[in-house]
Amino acid sequence: MATPPEWLKKRIHISEQIEPMQRILTDLELHTVCESARCPNIAECFGQGTATFMILGDVCTRNCRFCAVNSGTPPPLESDEPHRVAQAVQRLNLGYVVITSVTRDDLPDGGAGHFAETIHQIRTAMSDTAIEVLVPDFQGSRKALQTVAEAQPEVLGHNVETVPSLYRKVRPEAKYARSLKLLELVKNLDSRIYTKSGLMLGLGEGREEILSVLEDLREVGCNIVTLGQYLRPTKAHVEVKRFVPPEEFQQYKTAAVQLGFRAVAAGPFVRSSYRAGEFWEKARGV
Repeated sequence: MATPPEWLKKRIHISEQIEPMQRILTDLELHTVCESARCPNIAECFGQGTATFMILGDVCTRNCRFCAVNSGTPPPLESDEPHRVAQAVQRLNLGYVVITSVTRDDLPDGGAGHFAETIHQIRTAMSDTAIEVLVPDFQGSRKALQTVAEAQPEVLGHNVETVPSLYRKVRPEAKYARSLKLLELVKNLDSRIYTKSGLMLGLGEGREEILSVLEDLREVGCNIVTLGQYLRPTKAHVEVKRFVPPEEFQQYKTAAVQLGFRAVAAGPFVRSSYRAGEFWEKARGV
């Protein structure tokens, strides 16, 4: 692939808050998707005192070809992890927190109970903190999803990641229809929960395919959507087919707004959790 264009060259501003953030994560032995997935926004977010906590360990049972998170056989669950996440939220005094995870197909509930307990522990420690969870597909289990929904996060996200025609190549163990059904089911379980999903662009998808996915997401009631540029973590991962220019991202943003999404983030460096609290407030009309 050609050298990345100018719009993908990001200046890194080192903040005095990065070291304290890393110290807290190290002290509490917590993982962040910011580090595990090699997010390009890590310096910015850490510098602002925010992070997306990754629970259920740092080893995924799936091997999606776009993702830098380690895959393999995960170690046993750490029962005190939800409490440690709550401690971090409290020490960082976060008003908004995002909790995601690796996929744990080895667990009977896919880790849903662990998500619910993490939400509970945060509520106990910081009752005013708004909580967003970014969950795996739980292999389509309604019971597992209900466990998370009943814990009442403000936002429940699940990324479709790419267009249906690329699933076999990019995320062969996932199913597009199953992901859509999960987002639809959230609204059936609790219509008060805002739903969110995200797409990576530059994997070889076509414009009409992207618009079709946006339409599908709106049909299942999805409130918030993010669109960002896929960046290849290593040479072992699926290659970048195209660098999408900023103006094209704006075109997709306009289309998404017209479709009725309440908040849309679109741009080369956008990731599903980037400025998440800000876009939740926008979805609420705050």
